[in-house]
Amino acid sequence: MTSNLSLADEKHRLRKEALARRKAMAEIVRIEKSLALADHVSDLPIPAGAIVAGFWPIRDEIDPRPLLDRLRQNGHTLCLPVVAEPHLIFRKLDRGCVMENAGFGTMAPGPNAEELLPDVLLMPLAGFDRLGNRIGYGKGHYDTAISALEKSGPLLCIGLAFALQEVELVPAEGHDKPLAGILTEDGYRSFC
Repeated sequence: MTSNLSLADEKHRLRKEALARRKAMAEIVRIEKSLALADHVSDLPIPAGAIVAGFWPIRDEIDPRPLLDRLRQNGHTLCLPVVAEPHLIFRKLDRGCVMENAGFGTMAPGPNAEELLPDVLLMPLAGFDRLGNRIGYGKGHYDTAISALEKSGPLLCIGLAFALQEVELVPAEGHDKPLAGILTEDGYRSFC
C-alpha cells in the first residue's frame, strides 16, 4: 500500500512541476509553439483516412486546433472527447457544428453529432518521459477510454505537449497506457 501511495505522490510532484513550467510560459510563446505543431503534421505516423480524436485546449495547454485543421485538410475525419460514463466518448467535429461544454472547461460537438470510434488519439497531458510514459491530470479519463477503444481494434496514442513538459522518469503503474509517440513544438518522437 505504501508503494502505491509513494507512486501517486511522485506523480503528483512531477505533475505539479511540469504544469508550473507550462504555466510560466508567456502567452505569445505558447501560441507560437502551438502553431509549430502543424509544421510537423507529415511526421506523424497516422494512416491515410484515419479517424483522429483531438482535444479542445484548456487553460495553458498546447493548442492542437491548427494541427487538427491541417489533419482535416489531409483527409482525416476529426472528433473530440466528451466526459461520459463509463469512459470518454468521441463526437465528430465538422466545420460549423454546434459546440457545447464537454466537461473540465473543454468544448466538443453537441449530442446531435455522430459518435465515432477513433483510430488515433491525440492526447493532452501534464508530463511525459523519454520512454513514452505520461502523466495525465489524475482523473484516469484517457486510461479508461484507451482500454475500451482497444477492444475495437488497434489504437495509436500520441501525446501533444510542450517540450518543457518532459520529466526525467514517470513512475508507471499497471493501468497506465504508454504513448506510441509525442509531438511537441520540436517535432515528433516515436516510442515504439
